[in-house]
Amino acid sequence: MKMLEKKIIEEGCVLSDEVLKVDSFLNHQVDPVLMKEVGGEFASRFAGKGITKVVTLESSGIAPAVMAALILDVPLIFARKRKSLTLKDGLLTAEVYSFTKEETNTVTISEKYVNEKDTVLIIDDFLANGQAVEGLISIVEQTGALVAGIGIVIEKAFQDGGKLLREKGYRVESLARIKSLKNGRVEFSEEVLV
Repeated sequence: MKMLEKKIIEEGCVLSDEVLKVDSFLNHQVDPVLMKEVGGEFASRFAGKGITKVVTLESSGIAPAVMAALILDVPLIFARKRKSLTLKDGLLTAEVYSFTKEETNTVTISEKYVNEKDTVLIIDDFLANGQAVEGLISIVEQTGALVAGIGIVIEKAFQDGGKLLREKGYRVESLARIKSLKNGRVEFSEEVLV
């Protein structure tokens, strides 16, 4: 997605060979025009798959996921990382390790919002090692729902997450695939994935 790649080049900040900071438009300040386009692209790529719910992880996945859910005309459910006084019973949980925060969180979704009749699109902001997406898959599959696919805004193609998920048979659609962040430079992968 050229609009996204342009934004990454113009506003992204390479912090190391493994970390790209995009907080000016995706995961702190949000560019709503870009997120509308991102959501539309996900909705287009997964059109006709019978999506009934979109699932993401708080908080950085919410902006692209809500736009996709809006266009698909389905509810968005986000997995919570923090405990809530109002969300205690009937929880589906998974352990998720955050690469950028270097911490493990127990993420939860109420079982009343996803069930075996659902076809779910999982959306996340970044895909590195795949831990967050694996956690969301685990929660969705605990309900008996079908995972129709995974939409990723930015995939670090030089890390194993996307490869491992695709090898397990999941359809992963990444809007920007980064081949390298070496020497402070973003290099996109042109590889076409089937």
